[in-house]
Amino acid sequence: MTQGDQRRQRPSARGGGDWQRDVLRELGGAVGGGRPDAGAPAGTGAGGGREAASGRPAEPALRLVHPAPERPSATEAEAGVETGAGADAEAGAGAGAGAEVGAGSDASGPHTPGPHLPGSSIPGSPVSGPHIPGPHIPGPPVSSPHLSGPVPQPSDEPGRERPAASPPPATPAGPVRDPRLPAAPAPESSPTLDPRLLLALGRPLHGDSVTRRTGRAFRKLTSSVAQDVAEQTRIARELQQPVTTGRVVAVTSIRGGVGKSTVSALLGRTLNHYRHDLVLTMEADAALGTLPVRMGAEAVRWTCADLAPILNPSMRLTDVTGYLVPVSDGGWLLPASRGQVGAPLDMRTYRKVTLALRRYFAVTVVDCESLPGEVARTAMDTAHARVVVAPMTAEGVGATRHVLDWLARLPHSALASTVVALVCGSPDTVLDDKAAAGHLRETGVTVVTVPYDRHLAGGGPIRTDLLAQTTQHAVLRLAAEVMGRAVRVR
Repeated sequence: MTQGDQRRQRPSARGGGDWQRDVLRELGGAVGGGRPDAGAPAGTGAGGGREAASGRPAEPALRLVHPAPERPSATEAEAGVETGAGADAEAGAGAGAGAEVGAGSDASGPHTPGPHLPGSSIPGSPVSGPHIPGPHIPGPPVSSPHLSGPVPQPSDEPGRERPAASPPPATPAGPVRDPRLPAAPAPESSPTLDPRLLLALGRPLHGDSVTRRTGRAFRKLTSSVAQDVAEQTRIARELQQPVTTGRVVAVTSIRGGVGKSTVSALLGRTLNHYRHDLVLTMEADAALGTLPVRMGAEAVRWTCADLAPILNPSMRLTDVTGYLVPVSDGGWLLPASRGQVGAPLDMRTYRKVTLALRRYFAVTVVDCESLPGEVARTAMDTAHARVVVAPMTAEGVGATRHVLDWLARLPHSALASTVVALVCGSPDTVLDDKAAAGHLRETGVTVVTVPYDRHLAGGGPIRTDLLAQTTQHAVLRLAAEVMGRAVRVR
């Protein structure tokens, strides 16, 4: 008789049902994570120890694909002995190994593989074997990494099943947000000027005095108007040139308070009056600029920084104009602030807004910050046409000359598309305007002199019907020069 036969015939030292507890404990330890059982020898805890003791590879394991009850019943405990190799490949292969353990063999003895059951390597296939009855022994719940889905809980009473748990309520899906709408709440509207300041502003003055307007009326009666009509026609033709893509005109100066926003407002209104397409006047100076006031806007809401995260290629023109301020006599306005001190406009926001809005507007007049700001230098370098506003002072003309020398050193020919607006902000200026314009023309740029105007000097909203006649002619010439240079740039 061999040693294996002696082990099979040797009676077990434990009780009649202890072997089932040992098998269930071993299966629970192996399936639960491969940790050796505390009550079993060192070679029988995980499957690796048993394989090392026997020196034989384990049979292919059965992968459980259906949920199993957390606490096995008596029938399930018996079936677990038959299909123990399906839950733990190292505990035994097939029903033969389960029957061998059931005969009272010691768990620490050598492993004797049983016959291979057909279909045992197919997940979910039924496995038939000898039925070994035994008492139901409650034990810890068996968990397996191969189990998926919810595990039903056993009922407290025998023969009675616990009702299945109701599934968690589905979370209602939120409304689909239109990508063209802003994610953040809309900002509050802010007035451009305090109502008390509007009352203190008083009645706006006309640019020309009564005496000058009367003398001009008499001269019209005795002079021919053919020459004036020809000049007006030529300027209108220059302003109405068609464009293939949106043109950007950048307006800047060497310092604040010299009339930069005033010139931007005059250009935007003039281009909108003569052109048949859309014109936008944009403010890129967040340092409490006066462009909304000069354009006649009563209140502002959306700014460049608010509009930059919202712009996307799927927006239509009606979507874009909903965030802009309509000007009373035509055109659109995009401010840079709501009349409060805030963060300055950064270069990335400026680039995104100008590139996106060029799809909707034929001409965009940008009121930039003063040089040498980062946004101003970027705008001067990337615009199709440039306007440098110079004050009618000795130091202002000298500083503007340095700016023109800097433009001449740019890689592309920026100086060829630049026009200087020499603005006279005082009626008592002592600088000779012809000498100042000649000093700036030495760099090769065109200089347009904007004379002193009582209506512009008074501040507040600009009314084109109250401008002096010399101011109107100067603005028309400035707009024609700028538009001609912007169109020629490809």
